[in-house]
Amino acid sequence: MSTSTIQINEKPVEVRISDKATEALALRTTPITAEMELFFSCLIRKRVCFYENNKGVTVINGLKVDFHPVMTRHCKDTELEEDGPPMTDFPIEKPQSFTPRWVSIDYNKGEWLGEFGY
Repeated sequence: MSTSTIQINEKPVEVRISDKATEALALRTTPITAEMELFFSCLIRKRVCFYENNKGVTVINGLKVDFHPVMTRHCKDTELEEDGPPMTDFPIEKPQSFTPRWVSIDYNKGEWLGEFGY
C-alpha cells in the first residue's frame, strides 16, 4: 500500500493506493480518474467513480483524483439506482468543508474499487 497527499479545494486529501491498483496502473496506457462523488438529494450517497479522462489532481503517473458534489432537483424512489434521475453540479459555498480527508483505491478481479471518508 502506498500513500500520497494531494490538495483538493485547498484541503489535504490522503490517497491510499493498494499494491494491486499500483500494478494495474502500471499496465495502463491512458490515465484514469477516481472521482469522489458526493450526491445530495433526499438522501446523501458517496461513491468513487472511475473514468478514463484527464480531469483532477495527479497523484501518480496514470492516476488522478477529483471531487464532484452533485444533486437532483426532486426526490424520487429511483434516485439511488444506477440510472436514477439526472444529476447536476451542486455549487458549494465552502467546498473545503465537504472535501473528503482520504480516498482509498484498489483493483480486484478486473474492477476498480474505491471509498472515501471524512
